[in-house]
Amino acid sequence: MVIVGAGMAGVQTAVALRDQGWNGGILLLGAEAHQPYDRPPLSKAVLLGKAEGSAFDVDFAALGVELRLGVSVTGLDTGARRLETASGPVSYDVLVIATGAEPITLPGGEGAPGVHLLRTLDDAERLRPVLAGQREIVVVGAGWIGAEFATAAREAGCAVTVVEAADRPLAGALPADVAAPMAGWYADYGVELVTGAQVASVDEQGVLLQDGTRLSADAVVVGIGARPATGWLAGSGVEMAPDRSVAADEQLRTSAPDVYAVGDCASFPSARYGERLLVHHWDNALQGPRTVAANVVGSRTAHFTGSVYDPVPYFWSEQFGRFVQYAGHHAAADELVWRGDPEGAAWSVCWLRDGALVALLAVGRPRDLAQGRKLIEQGSRLDRALAADPSVPLKSAVL
Repeated sequence: MVIVGAGMAGVQTAVALRDQGWNGGILLLGAEAHQPYDRPPLSKAVLLGKAEGSAFDVDFAALGVELRLGVSVTGLDTGARRLETASGPVSYDVLVIATGAEPITLPGGEGAPGVHLLRTLDDAERLRPVLAGQREIVVVGAGWIGAEFATAAREAGCAVTVVEAADRPLAGALPADVAAPMAGWYADYGVELVTGAQVASVDEQGVLLQDGTRLSADAVVVGIGARPATGWLAGSGVEMAPDRSVAADEQLRTSAPDVYAVGDCASFPSARYGERLLVHHWDNALQGPRTVAANVVGSRTAHFTGSVYDPVPYFWSEQFGRFVQYAGHHAAADELVWRGDPEGAAWSVCWLRDGALVALLAVGRPRDLAQGRKLIEQGSRLDRALAADPSVPLKSAVL
């Protein structure tokens, strides 16, 4: 058994395999030299110098997992069942692809002095002295990571400007009427938000916009999204989806024999939502490995029918003094129901499809999220009037 990728998905796959009875060898390959670590603290405690790292509390030796770090995998030959690496070929009987995602960069920005990404532990460590020095920072991108970084930078005392190409924050994730109230969070926290601004270039002096405006900065942080880290699979014969993710099936198997894919690099067909989903969030990297392990172990037994992966996606974000949670998956045609005043400190939004709850966004209302997630899993239909009343528990709005 070889697992490529030593992030959350790869590590949890190794742990789940042992938990579910896999007795064979496990080789875990990680591209970074650091001990495998958790990523969410990078934009919070690690970035602010409140923690030196976020290594997983996993005893790989005790699990019988061979850990090889600093190994970059460059290719895959599924016919020969062999991986190509900079240090030589690695053979496998069963392979799990868990290489995660890589940040999208801006032209001219990658590697330029003063221009940063925030994806790895090394990225966070390079940014720590910038925040500690209370520098002037421009953040490109008002998505989840941009908002979280801007929050940390303000807490460190930095002057922060966030530049967003769309007309609002989170344009790719939330409808306009839901995202619009969040624009005010930036100003409340002392962050300048510039929307509808196309970036022409970034360099060590700051950001140049398409209209000729220059935003000077001591540092530029680019947070415009991520894409599956799957370039190394070119020519391997593993089927890819249009979004560059590995096109896994409902059991997280790839098109190649004995090759599975899990986490940020893999998409899967969701019967619950009737479409293929690519979920770039921590919970997906935690839950998916259990399905992979069940199918790897189960495939070695008679009469095993397979374990299907069709979760209710979930993620959270801590930004501008607010705890934001989202469960499910919504489409533009789904009916939107407000719970509470979006100008207030706590509110939620429900998305209904034919009366059934399919997604929920909760701002400062964790009980809504907890109840809503269960109702989504159950396919519960809601009374719209009761669902719109924030004083009524969501579970009491079920028809």
